[in-house]
Amino acid sequence: MRFIVQPTVAILLGARSGIKDARDGHPPFLWALAFHGKRRLELLRSAVASIRDLVAVAILLDVISQALIFHEVRPGAALLVGPLLITLPYVLTRALSNRIVRGRGPIESSAHIS
Repeated sequence: MRFIVQPTVAILLGARSGIKDARDGHPPFLWALAFHGKRRLELLRSAVASIRDLVAVAILLDVISQALIFHEVRPGAALLVGPLLITLPYVLTRALSNRIVRGRGPIESSAHIS
């Protein structure tokens, strides 16, 4: 079940962040991360803030799964597999949702104008 729930939540968080990036006029996440060195630290902080609790839960669930299934825990695997199930879908969705929102035309402000 965690192979479905955790990536799904990561996709939802990535879409939310990507839409916010597009509304703020920022380039897609992966592009900015690779080619905009001045914003790289800010982007990484934003990503970590969005998914840090989810990554912690992923690691914990991976440890529990290993203990229940294999009757032993391999911390290296837990530290690799748990975050990978979260980070990869988050990063890809954040970049893709930004491109989709930008491709639809003018971006409306999130503030309501009376």
